Amino acid sequence: MTPENLCNQFLGWQCRIRQIAMREDEGRPSIGMRPGIVDGSGKILSNGIVTLITRKLPQESTEFFKFQVQKHNDPQDTYKKGLTYLQSTHYHRADEFCDELSALFSPASVLAESLLNSSGCILTFEQFTQKYTLPCQVRRLENDIPMYQATLWHNRLFNPTLSDDVIVLGFKPDWNVANGP
Repeated sequence: MTPENLCNQFLGWQCRIRQIAMREDEGRPSIGMRPGIVDGSGKILSNGIVTLITRKLPQESTEFFKFQVQKHNDPQDTYKKGLTYLQSTHYHRADEFCDELSALFSPASVLAESLLNSSGCILTFEQFTQKYTLPCQVRRLENDIPMYQATLWHNRLFNPTLSDDVIVLGFKPDWNVANGP
């Protein structure tokens, strides 16, 4: 399988499991959205973090999420509106998503600091009969980057009280050495 085909297969799978999570489990992240993380030496850094996939052009969805969070005083209303949006056609076209994943961490996260100080990590995704092992470069996303904003506002749909000083990391897979099903 070519690296491009593996990337496309992974993104299609991620879209499918996210559709299921939004429609059948009220948006709760499934196991396939929470990869385990090991460092280059094989040391387990985490049994699972919640990752997001972001559209290549995330402005429209980010603005929708931001509007819903700022519009509603009741977190339950925000959650319901966001979930309805994510249940619709948001995850229908895998080719509209970029292959860099993101994850949000608290400002004092030891794991985020460890990942930033490493030479990279390996994310292992598993659900149903699928398993993907993705060696990744890790970077801290600055708050003016669209992927940072998309990650922040997506997370605020589910937790409107998130502070402005969260850490958002990007995980860029090396598809040439990644493994899939």
